[in-house]
This record gives sequence, structure tokens and C-alpha cells, in this order.
Amino acid sequence: MYRSLQEFVERLEREGELIRIKARVSSRFEIAELTDRQAKSEGGGKALLFENTDAEFPVVTNMMGSSRRMAMALGVERLEQIGERIDALLKEALSPKGSLWEKMRMLPLLADMSKWFPQTVSGRGACQEVVYQGDEVDLERLPMLHSWEADGGAFVTLPMVNTIDPETGMRNVGMYRMQRFDKHTTGMHWHIHKTGARHYDAYKRLGRRMPVVVALGGDPAYTYAATAPMPDNMDEYLLAGFLRRKPVRLVKALTCDVYIPEDCDFVIEGYVDPTEEKAVEGDFGDHTGFYSLKDLYPRFHVTCLTHRRNAIYPATVVGAPPQEDAYIAEATERIFLAPIRLAVQPEVRDLWMPIEGTAHNLAVVAIDKRYEGQAHKVAQSLWGAGQMMFNKYMLVVPSATPMRDFSALGRLMRRADVGRDLMRAEGVLDVLDHATATCGFGGKAALDLTGIDINADVEPIALPRTAEPKGGVALFDTRFVEEYGLLVLYAEESRPERVDVEAYLKHNDIRGMKYVALFDYQAAGVMTPNDLLWLAMANSDPRRDLLHLEGGELLLDARSKHPGVGANPWRFPNVVMSSTDTIRLVDERWEEYGLGERIESPSRRYRKLWLSPRAEW
Repeated sequence: MYRSLQEFVERLEREGELIRIKARVSSRFEIAELTDRQAKSEGGGKALLFENTDAEFPVVTNMMGSSRRMAMALGVERLEQIGERIDALLKEALSPKGSLWEKMRMLPLLADMSKWFPQTVSGRGACQEVVYQGDEVDLERLPMLHSWEADGGAFVTLPMVNTIDPETGMRNVGMYRMQRFDKHTTGMHWHIHKTGARHYDAYKRLGRRMPVVVALGGDPAYTYAATAPMPDNMDEYLLAGFLRRKPVRLVKALTCDVYIPEDCDFVIEGYVDPTEEKAVEGDFGDHTGFYSLKDLYPRFHVTCLTHRRNAIYPATVVGAPPQEDAYIAEATERIFLAPIRLAVQPEVRDLWMPIEGTAHNLAVVAIDKRYEGQAHKVAQSLWGAGQMMFNKYMLVVPSATPMRDFSALGRLMRRADVGRDLMRAEGVLDVLDHATATCGFGGKAALDLTGIDINADVEPIALPRTAEPKGGVALFDTRFVEEYGLLVLYAEESRPERVDVEAYLKHNDIRGMKYVALFDYQAAGVMTPNDLLWLAMANSDPRRDLLHLEGGELLLDARSKHPGVGANPWRFPNVVMSSTDTIRLVDERWEEYGLGERIESPSRRYRKLWLSPRAEW
């Protein structure tokens, strides 16, 4: 695998997957806008290396922002190869061993496994070639990105946060964003569900400071491992060793007993004091495509900053999909499918989390169905398994379905009995889910499509050429009627809280529809089908917003919610986008960047969804 991030960047360039930008660029807004345009280009665009920034280090973004670059980062031609390795390994390790010969055959496998375990080495690593301690520490040396206009500041977005359980000694490597507060401190944004937060609670019980060491860069396998949904108390550097087919070499941090990869680019050492009052952190334009709003999180005090000579600062930009994180999530699907089948549901044949679901909101699960109710069993089990507990909407389909084909899914959905095939539940949701009134808890819905005859006749649909406004509904969109049995409606521009969709359907004699989705008026005519799916998944809580109408239709209310009204959340965030000034600046400088034909800013269409001048409506 790669001996440094520099080596990976050089390979990306050789393979035509990277563009060097020599023009001077700002880490405040400009890099993010350029990266956003690339990330939303066909196939994820290119990785970008900004050689001349407003800090002393170059910045690389979008380095894993395509299926091909993600595979390259993990040292394979295609991501399925990793899943196949895991599948073969599990089958060999767990199969019954009767004879001595069969047991002897396990020895090479065990020998290979021993090579994946991280190795501690003495002395300093390349990551400690340059050292700043005490008053020399200055986080403003690092080109942390201030990505979006309503962000609370600059953030570290690809950190590998290393913590140790004080009671068991087990290491955890997680990825938690870090807002720079000043030259010596940042926020530490770990959610209550995360292992880092559990370690923090343990130190708080013991009344001790918590050592934290943050690494950036190095072999991209390290970065991926920090994002992976590893079982609690399993070392992420073991996964990285498996992916690299060689161990991660770890060196001791200079100010505490935490070990980090010796070949990473930057190391930020320090501590969190659990007795200290938490700090206000945020807003932050998040991977959901919306701002996660201000909240209280621990303060990380930096005591030491080290880096390798000629270090490259790795960063990612998150916001409205698609972004780089979509391809990281794709790798997780391929890598962890075999363990899901083994540990959770053996009937699961495939799992797909469409980009528009921003990792958790939407999942399509293909199963081998043998008995009635099996889809219910699978859905309930997955909703209790690891990070799948954050899933909000699920489609369960037969294993023969080409499940990554929206048209095939549409044929199944068109023939579903939404009164019979819909499953509802309540449970844990992502803390970043802004649609639910209770933080981290809300509704879940699954549609059982395993018993559908895809060739069955469909019900006729009565749909007028034009429709009159009624009940607070102003417009309709027929793009998805024939394929999905889905009518898209848009509320009146005044954003009425109460809307009578049934009155609209009856008044315009619309019959035979399976599904109805209601959006804000501002989305009409500017959102792509992918945008509408993203908004529908993000802006709704199935517990509140998924309703059966009198005519049998299933209504999804995907509008932005009036805060504090009824069962609505008390805060509702804005969509993430660049400012008009940033868009204009990048347009004017486009030829300087050397990026070829100009790519239009995706933020232009999202600006129509802006709820107010603030990041909180």
C-alpha cells in the first residue's frame, strides 16, 4: 500500500485522477466551492491538490471522491474484492474442522492474520519530523477549511481522533469534526452514540483529564478505517492492516501514551478536561446537506503539533449530495456486507444505501425470502445493528431485483399494497437528523416488496392535464407518475402550515395514485429528481410525516417544518450552500485555476431553498 499521502497523491496524478491548482486560493469558502463543483461532476470529478494556499501547506480534497479513487485508496481494482476477501476469510475460519489435515490448513490463514495487527515501533516517526510545543503551537498554521457561509468557523474535517478507554485500555479511532476556536483549542464533536463520547464519560467518572491525539493523512486506508462502523472494542488499525495487507506501524505521541501511525502527515496532541464546561460549537454545513446547528461539545486543548516535512493537509467537503463521503459509504457497503450476513441476517444478499439518503436515511436490502414476515424480521434486526440503527426508510426487495436500478425499484413500488406492505417502527436516529422533534429518536418505515409480482397489471391513474390550487397546494409534477405511481405536489409559496392534500386530489379528480410527496414551493422547477429524493428523506420523520390518505394513497410531507409547531422540531436548519459572493469570485477566477470548461455552481439552485438570512429558521 502507500507509504505516505504524497505517494497516493502521486498515483492519483499518474492515473489522471488529480488536478493540481497552482493559483493562490483561500481556505475560507474558495476551496470548498471548487471542491463542491468537482464532487458533483459526473463520476465524482477529480481530486484537487491546491498547491498555493493561505497557509504553509498544500491541501488535497476529493481524494476518495469516486468509486475508482476509493478503490485505489484501498489498494484494489474494485471495492467488491475486499468484500470477497472477507467472505472467504469468514467461511474458512468458521467452517467445521474435523480432521487434523483440515485444522493444519488453518495455519497459513492464522499466520496471515497475525500480519495485520498494528506494530509499535520505537523512536520518532516521519509524522514527528517537525515539532511545535507549548507557546509554539499555532493551529492557524494549518489550512483548516471554512467551507460554507453560515459555518461557525474553520474545521478539521478528516481527523483520525485517537482515544483510549481508561478502564479497559482499548483504543478507538473515530472521525469527529473539530472547529478551531483559537490557536490552541478546538471543539470535539463526538455524538452521544460514539465511542469517543463513551470514553469521555469514563474519564469524567474517574475525574481525570482525557488524552486525545489527532492524526491526519498518511495511507488513506487509515482515514477510511476511522470512518468504518467497527464493532465496539475492535481496533480500527487492525482493519487498516487488513486492507493494506501489512500492519500499521505506530509510534508514541510526544506528550502522552497514545500511539499513532508513524507515516501520517500531521499529529495534534492534547487533552479534553471532563470537568470543564462545554463550549458552543457550530453551525456546520454537514453531510446531510443541511447545517447542524450550534450545540455544546467538549473543548480540546492542544499541547503539541507535529508534522512531516513536505506534509500535505487532507480535507473533505461535506454538504448537499453527492460529495466525497458518498463513495466512502459505498466502500462500507461492499466491505461490511459479509459480516452483516454472518452476524445479523444470513438471508441478506445485498445492501445499497443510495447517495441521496446521505448514508443513513435510505437503504435498499435484497433478501432470499422463504416465508411470510421475513422482511419484517430483516428490517427490525437491521434497525438494531450497529450504525444501521440510524436508518429511517428501507425498501426490502427480492434477491433477484437489480436493486441499484431505480426503474426496477419503481416497478415494484408501483405494484405494492401500501396499506398492507408498509412496516412502521420507532427507534434511534442520527443526532444530525433535523426532521425529528426528539433529538436522536424518531420514526422508521420499511416497505416489504418481496411478495410483489413485477408483471402484474397496475391500477389506472386518473390525472388531469392541469390542476387548480386547493387546500394550500399550488402545483403538481407528473414526472414520476407512470414509473412509480408517485405524484409530486408543491405547497403554496406562502408556506402554509396546514395543507389539505386530500382536498386538492378530490377537487382535481386525481385517482389511482400510490404515493404523494409534498414539497416546498421553492423546490418547484429547480430541483432534480435526485435532489427531491434527498429532500424527501432528510426533511421528514416517518412518525409524523408519513400518512395514509382516505383514497389509499401514502403521503410523505417533505416540506421544511415550522419550528415548534405541533410535533415539529424546535429548530429547523437551512440547506448548505455557498454565498453569492463566493460563487461570483470563483466564476471570475475560473481560468486561473486551470480546470478547463467552467462548471456551474450547484449552490445556485439550492439558494432558492434558503429559509432566512440565518442558518436557523
